[in-house]
Amino acid sequence: MNKLQYETSPYLLQHRHNPVDWYAWKPEAFARAKAENKPILVSIGYSTCHWCHVMERESFENEDIAAYMNEHFINIKVDREERPDVDAIYMEACQIITGGGGWPLNCFLTPEGNPFYAGTYYPPKPAFNRPSWLQLLQHIANIWETQRDTAFEQAEKLIAHIKRNDDLFVATPNLSLQQGNAPFTPALLEEIFYKMRERFDRVDGGFGNAPKFPSTMAIQYLLNYHYFTGNTEAREHALLSLDKMTYGGIYDQLGGGFARYATDREWLIPHFEKMLYDNALLISVLSEAYKLSGQPQYKETVEETFAYLQREMNHPDGGFYSAQDADSEGVEGKFFVWQKAEVDAILGDDSELFCTFYDVTEKGNWEHQNILWRLESYEKFAEGIKMDLEALKAKLKTSREKLFAERSKRIYPGLDDKIILGWNALMATALAQAFTAFGDEHYRAAAVRNIDFILEKFATQANDEAGKASAKLKHVWKNNIAQYDAFVDDYAYLIAALIDLYQITFNFKYLQAAEKYTDYVLSYFEDKDTGLFFYTEEGQSDIVLRKKDLYDNATPSGNSTMVINLQRLSILLDKPAWKEKAHKMLLNMRDTIERYPLSFERWATALMQEVHPIQEIAVVGQNALSKALKIQALFVPNKVVAASELETMQVPLIADKTGSNDAYIYVCRDFVCQRPVVSLEEFREMIR
Repeated sequence: MNKLQYETSPYLLQHRHNPVDWYAWKPEAFARAKAENKPILVSIGYSTCHWCHVMERESFENEDIAAYMNEHFINIKVDREERPDVDAIYMEACQIITGGGGWPLNCFLTPEGNPFYAGTYYPPKPAFNRPSWLQLLQHIANIWETQRDTAFEQAEKLIAHIKRNDDLFVATPNLSLQQGNAPFTPALLEEIFYKMRERFDRVDGGFGNAPKFPSTMAIQYLLNYHYFTGNTEAREHALLSLDKMTYGGIYDQLGGGFARYATDREWLIPHFEKMLYDNALLISVLSEAYKLSGQPQYKETVEETFAYLQREMNHPDGGFYSAQDADSEGVEGKFFVWQKAEVDAILGDDSELFCTFYDVTEKGNWEHQNILWRLESYEKFAEGIKMDLEALKAKLKTSREKLFAERSKRIYPGLDDKIILGWNALMATALAQAFTAFGDEHYRAAAVRNIDFILEKFATQANDEAGKASAKLKHVWKNNIAQYDAFVDDYAYLIAALIDLYQITFNFKYLQAAEKYTDYVLSYFEDKDTGLFFYTEEGQSDIVLRKKDLYDNATPSGNSTMVINLQRLSILLDKPAWKEKAHKMLLNMRDTIERYPLSFERWATALMQEVHPIQEIAVVGQNALSKALKIQALFVPNKVVAASELETMQVPLIADKTGSNDAYIYVCRDFVCQRPVVSLEEFREMIR
């Protein structure tokens, strides 16, 4: 019997009518495997995964293949976004076995959950130098029946290999560092910059060749590096990368929002799915780029992206959904692309201008159809055709609105409407940063609403040993059901968002919450041997091992985010031990960050804050809050800001500081402050 009908995950529900007797990742599946002494097939994917849909249609809906699976295996279907911990273990097994990975991920396990074989997509008939799915199933079933000891030996070796890999990038600081030589220097930051520079695409922005991902954390490093060093190449490449993305097909020129990645070097051809986390991270870095450059297109892009998220990805109570599919009507990108004849019919006399600007042709720019993208800026285009800039913008805006209205009549791509704690926390941070950059109140209101949603919906009802409400959280929420224990990145992103929310509201309750969740992470996630954090909480019993989350991939590492959290909270809450812990975590990762900065980008930013320590800024007096927000609008990447209209306050950074009718601004280092100033000009000079 297919048990997926009882789940809430859109991905699992997509498979609820398969003739395969799917289980979710639940104890009953493992109990049955042990009772019947059968191997487990765990098939992992996510709702917006194109090849997951393909394999389902080709194999999992096939009655004969399903019958074979049901006879010989206990079959488990996993949504990798619900259970990234499960996915991480078996993806690493796949990479060890095959040298690659991807989704759908199909892994064969012993009844105890240990992997002994893994692969990705398999066709219904032999093709692409791969056996058919049924051939693979028959091969694995035969091994289980005739060479079971071999399967167990392989599983034992794989688990040992995965355990060793987990600390591959963690190094004990060398003797010279242990003896007090400076481990973090400007020269180290320069080395990281030059390693990134080797991968610059100086024509189309970004890093390397196709496929191209947004690399928002590396772009943030470049912006920060420019601030501290004046290096113009870092600034230019960061802004070039953002420009090319916002002009490209990876950006939805009609509806706003960014696709997951581009399949080509020029950012024209997206993998059309839109993920919440990508859009959150891009809003954050675009807001920071606006502070540095003042370029209006960054503000426009943030406004359009947020409008998209509110329109299509926002739960009525304030949370944000996970993803929008690449496919509609079973065809990738169908919702987003155009024939020139369609555009001509809708726009009439305005079509020629629009088609020239957005590269719409009879031939098409992708599979005989057109993806809308901009070949140059409004300014260059207007100059080239000798047209007034504002008139051009107005005419193109009207045309976009007409096409958007027509596009809205199409069948929309599928929506993954589960709500993930960590991704929503990234969104709350993005909204807070947009508010600091642009000052629009609706960003702050949305950030507050989102955090309130998280704190209400993801909380557990448990109490701690002292009888207080526990800081334990759940990972995913849908239909008023929160399930699966939160992971370290969920907590890390939430703590970061709470710090950011404090710095736009100056409400101490957000710092109190950040402190509570940090204490929880330190208590239940820390690896005492390395000082780093496991991905899963202590005591979790339904996985075969606890891994660490170190890479900054599509989303930041929970560990690198916790380093920055500890750096900031050590100041805001006067906890020097937390500063020391962040320092030690960076010492353990220093050599790896230097060697592979494009895989550890947020780590590199955390390291930068050791070289250029965080500016401790306190604003006290009657107009303190408004003045503090003006400080937040400046591009000063290494700062924390506390503000109060009162001279006594719970935040240690403000304690014992006097104010005035025109608020004083204090700039401090290790709580030792320079003489306070009143004007922003004096403040700028002080931090310069």
